[in-house]
Amino acid sequence: MQLKFNNSESNNNQKVEEKKKPGRLNPSRIRDHLANERTYLAWMRTAIALLGFGVVIVRLRAFQVPLLPHPGTGWKLGLVFSLVGLITVWLSTGHYFAVRRDIEEDTYEPTDRWVILFSLAIMILGSGVIYYVFTAPLSPISPVIPE
Repeated sequence: MQLKFNNSESNNNQKVEEKKKPGRLNPSRIRDHLANERTYLAWMRTAIALLGFGVVIVRLRAFQVPLLPHPGTGWKLGLVFSLVGLITVWLSTGHYFAVRRDIEEDTYEPTDRWVILFSLAIMILGSGVIYYVFTAPLSPISPVIPE
């Protein structure tokens, strides 16, 4: 059985359907959201790596016989890595939602400040690790023989 609509009725139905669908300016909106989620997950992996590296630095002392009776300064470097990992989680989550909103409003503009900020943080942490590795005293049972 076929139902026939008159032209005015079908035009009204089309108008109702057009009102239901919000107009999207960006045809690649879904792809942009998926790219935003992948970027967010990459930041989460980086934060987890920083947290893990901080824990390893702090716990590394448990695997070696300490030369000094007090805790030393290695735990501070591990704490800084862990804090930067937590800050990365916080900032990346805020950035994800800001980008999500900008994609929906079709007003997204890439920012350079996060790249510069995070690059500086990693350079400072890397410098701290290099400094710590080359200034920490070697254990007497270490396979590396100091001259």
